[in-house]
Amino acid sequence: MAQTPNQHAPDSHEAVRQRLRGPLSLTWAGLLAERLVRAFWPLWTLMIGCGAALMLGWQDLFSFEVTAAAAIAACLGALALLVVGVSGFRWPRRAEALARLDAGLPGRPLQALGDAQAIGRGDAASEALWQTHLERMQKAAASARAPRPDLRIARLDRFGLRYIALLGLVVAVMFGSVLRIGAPAQMLPGGAAGLATGPAWEGWIEPPVYTGLPTLYLADQGERIEVPEGSRVMVRLYGELGALALSETVSGRTDDLGAATDPAQGFDVTQDGTLAIDGPGGRTWDIRAVPDTAPSAEVLAEGAKTTFDGQMSQPYAARDDHGVIGGTARFALDLGAVDRRHGLAAEPEPREPITLDLPLPITGSRTEFTEALVENLSEHPWAHMPMTLTIEVEDAAGQTGASAPMPMDLPARRFFDPVAAALIEQRRDLLWSRDNATRVAQVIRAVSYKPEEKLFRDPADFLKLRTILRRLEASLEGGLDAETRDELAAALWDLAVTMEDGDIGDALERMREAQERLSEAMRNGASEDEVARLMQELRDATDDYLRQKSQQAQREDETDQRDMGDREMTMLSQQDLQDMMDRIQELMQEGRMAEAEEALRQFQEMMENLRVTEGQPGQGEGSPGQQAMEGLADTLRQQQGLSDQAFRDLQEQFNPGARAGESQGNEGRNGGQGRGQSHEGQGGQGEAQGGEGEGNPQGEGQQRQSGQGGGQPGDLAARQEALRQELERQRGSLPGSGAATEEARGALDRAGEAMDGAEEALRGDDLAEAIDRQAEAMDALRDGMRSLGEAMAEQQGERQGGQGQAQGATGGQQSDPLGRTPGQGDRAGTDGNLLQGEDVYRRARELLEELRRRSGEGARPEVERDYLERLLERF
Repeated sequence: MAQTPNQHAPDSHEAVRQRLRGPLSLTWAGLLAERLVRAFWPLWTLMIGCGAALMLGWQDLFSFEVTAAAAIAACLGALALLVVGVSGFRWPRRAEALARLDAGLPGRPLQALGDAQAIGRGDAASEALWQTHLERMQKAAASARAPRPDLRIARLDRFGLRYIALLGLVVAVMFGSVLRIGAPAQMLPGGAAGLATGPAWEGWIEPPVYTGLPTLYLADQGERIEVPEGSRVMVRLYGELGALALSETVSGRTDDLGAATDPAQGFDVTQDGTLAIDGPGGRTWDIRAVPDTAPSAEVLAEGAKTTFDGQMSQPYAARDDHGVIGGTARFALDLGAVDRRHGLAAEPEPREPITLDLPLPITGSRTEFTEALVENLSEHPWAHMPMTLTIEVEDAAGQTGASAPMPMDLPARRFFDPVAAALIEQRRDLLWSRDNATRVAQVIRAVSYKPEEKLFRDPADFLKLRTILRRLEASLEGGLDAETRDELAAALWDLAVTMEDGDIGDALERMREAQERLSEAMRNGASEDEVARLMQELRDATDDYLRQKSQQAQREDETDQRDMGDREMTMLSQQDLQDMMDRIQELMQEGRMAEAEEALRQFQEMMENLRVTEGQPGQGEGSPGQQAMEGLADTLRQQQGLSDQAFRDLQEQFNPGARAGESQGNEGRNGGQGRGQSHEGQGGQGEAQGGEGEGNPQGEGQQRQSGQGGGQPGDLAARQEALRQELERQRGSLPGSGAATEEARGALDRAGEAMDGAEEALRGDDLAEAIDRQAEAMDALRDGMRSLGEAMAEQQGERQGGQGQAQGATGGQQSDPLGRTPGQGDRAGTDGNLLQGEDVYRRARELLEELRRRSGEGARPEVERDYLERLLERF
């Protein structure tokens, strides 16, 4: 019984051998592949590289001698690598394959099946145990699978030469041709390929790169071909030398002419003519050289505008057959048209014309486009003087085209304050010619000699003017040099701007203090003289505030062209204030102090309503929801300004020097240069009080007031970080609770994340990414404001008294949804609800969405879209 298993052992071994035949053959083939790869990888790498070079046509780039030498070197190298590979190659044996297969199995069963029992032979128990062991090994051997061959040769090819060759082959298959592999054989005189196929040729015409036109393959073209001047013709002749010849009359060459039978020829098309290949299979073409037309430009009078602070926007149109690459705008003084009186009677000092780089479209075609030159030249000595504007553009071929000179007055800021306008005129005379220095000093001394009480609102302005005068008179003794003259001109400009703009914030604060002192005096029973003095102080402070507001409205009306209804509303509000102060004074004179105090309280409320209707920041007494909405709106405006600044910096990267000539205070096309404003219509107001509104980051207002925001990515990143921190503060102070409020907080979270991404992009100088993230932040901010409006509408609906109405300050009067009390003072009004009970915030959202939809429709006229954008920025 112990020997029975051994009787079946040969049969079992034979079955295992039959089952292992397939895996063993695959293992042997794997060993063969490994040794072939390791022995001959340098050879096939060289062969693949040479084939890729031939398919790409590298042999056409060199002379026949160089190509032949390279071919010989490649053949010798291949032979050497073949010898090395054969010497290092070893044919795999069956035992090696069996050992490889056995090594991949647990317990090496194949080796165990070939072993014989050495101990315990003849013992039944030992032989049974041995037979069981063999059976287990047979089962393990039956599950054998051929191991994967190890074809990795990274340790042998440390420089990755095989991958370089494969990459070249892939490129050759995509962009080359297999037919080119036989080109070297065809170049051999009388070669086998040449005898078999006969003479052959191929040629291309490559237009200049700037045209963007494709390369023309001559064999596919008709008898007539039109190509741009300067196109490059490349011709290759194959076969027996002299069998084909090239003749042409399109290059106009007279020197350095090679033989007509040269295998490779190239020349440029400079004129009309013919191109012919003479010989078997030759062809003839009539070539027409299309000249590159010079670009043209035109100054557009329609659409030109100048903001109240002197920033001009001058549109122009340019066109070229292949695209404009640059251009300049040249402002030249028209001396014959200058009114040569007063300070302009002297001979002017020579000055170069004003030359500015033209802005070009970043995207889209430059063959025909319309752009606007945006610049602020208010500080130039030629401001408001007769000029001729000439636009000159250039194409890639070096040709230029200029527009017809357009007469115009140099756009600049206008000054309405008499003293400021006088100082600007004297500054102009001083810059016109230093011979006017004595006259300028006399005029300034006359203006500043014992001035009237209200001529200089701020004593500091008077002291600054006297300092400028003393320095000017001191410099006259030793001769006024150009550097000192320019410094004095800059000081006069700064002083005039300060006097023109005034300080509306201080005037408002003085008016509030005067109101408080008068109210306290009436409550404490002050004497009539004291009350009269305080009343006059209030009247003077109010007049000063209204005068500065009127000047600001003048400046804005002259450029923004606001509708008549807004101007009438402002005038009515100011008239109401005057009527109210007259009423207060009349009541005090009659001794009716209680009624006078009540009228003063109404006067204070009327001032608040005036600031609301005129869009002045600093209201600060609305509901928490309104304050939050105003803060988010201010944050949105500042984010828009940052995005505009980043866009202009990105534009300058593509068009360096596009902002040459930029002066301090220049705001670019849209938005302040570091002011956080995004449209011209708000520039003045936002500049004056940019630091007072709710939600303005600390220090941001100072940047807007100074007009210097940097423009460097680091400065923009710091401002973006401050804006993100302010947004986090606003998010934490959102009032109320509910689904709409939570949606608002979620939207602000997304805006904060987008701002954080924009900040990182700005610090990495990735302006394009920063602009994208800033756009996401603005979209999220709008979503947050929309959700906050819904939350406020829900809270408003729960209040008593209905939507859009608030208890008025006088009697039973009700204010309209804009917060204006009808019938106040001498102004006519109505108690009717303008929205007729409709949801105010829902209606406002619908109007805003409709404005955004219309502003995004490119088919609408540009003037309409500009108007819609101003409405969106204002509200």
